[in-house]
Amino acid sequence: MSTTSHKPPVIGDVAREAGVSVPTVSRVLTGAARVSEEKRQRVLKAIERLDFRPSVTARALVARRPRLIAVLAGNTSRYGYAETIRGIEESARAAGYTVSITVVETADEEVVDSAVALVLNQPIAGIVVLKFDRPGVAALHRLPKSIPTVSISGVRETGVPQAVLNESDAAHELVEYLLDLGHRTVHHVRVPPSRKEDGRTTGWRRALIARGAEVPTPFDASWDPESGRIIGMELADRPEVTAVFCGNDEIAMGVIRGLYERGRSVPRDVSVVGFDDHPLARMWTPPLTTVDQDFAGLGSRAYGLLDGLIEGRKVRMFSVERPPIVVRESASPPRG
Repeated sequence: MSTTSHKPPVIGDVAREAGVSVPTVSRVLTGAARVSEEKRQRVLKAIERLDFRPSVTARALVARRPRLIAVLAGNTSRYGYAETIRGIEESARAAGYTVSITVVETADEEVVDSAVALVLNQPIAGIVVLKFDRPGVAALHRLPKSIPTVSISGVRETGVPQAVLNESDAAHELVEYLLDLGHRTVHHVRVPPSRKEDGRTTGWRRALIARGAEVPTPFDASWDPESGRIIGMELADRPEVTAVFCGNDEIAMGVIRGLYERGRSVPRDVSVVGFDDHPLARMWTPPLTTVDQDFAGLGSRAYGLLDGLIEGRKVRMFSVERPPIVVRESASPPRG
């Protein structure tokens, strides 16, 4: 007795059926290089006849419609970036798209051009740019207008449709909360801005000016929580500091550690608040008062705008949500 099994076709079978080379089939499938229209049609017809299904990309090309969404981001490991990308990917996958991620490591022109070229060499349906930092801003400005594109940020800006978290108003409300507790002013430790000044810093400044409070010079942290610890130790040596607003929760955790190492207690001596509502914020000691940024929802909203562009629908230029404040135990009225 013998059994036979039907093996699914491979790329070599397609090449033989179409009368072309394997590299030619590969170029048609990936879109990585130009192929004559006559050869491309032969390959696509061979794919249909053999029911060749190597990937989502191949099926999309047979249908003459790419099923790949490209994401450009300055980072993928930080909490806000990772959650935003998760929101994009989950929504895109539910709609039958695959997502590719390209990191733009710096705003250097050569680096940005290389990343953009890598994206444009793929058979993409549309692009989402995370404009949280300078590399993201630079990448957005290099993209051709012919490709459906959506950006994500914390500040409204004209250009392409954007999914936005209203960071400025949220920061304004958070600083007002500290002032209402009785603090004379609020010091600010900011994270690297994507432009001269981001919405979190703008909201902080606006709230102080509206109340007639002193506007101290901001402290500049990096994205590394260690930079917050060093600034926290510096703040501990300044008795006039009673309240600190940090650009994100990781920096706030570093600031609290630095204050602690210099013998200052939070919130008894200094109130410290963050931004983003990192999963560890409620587990920290003390639990952080912060702003709850729905990054996954932000990514999902961005994909919704992009889907509208891809389908040829009219979409609004801005999808805006204002994140709410989460009050915990890291802020209290000043002593005395």
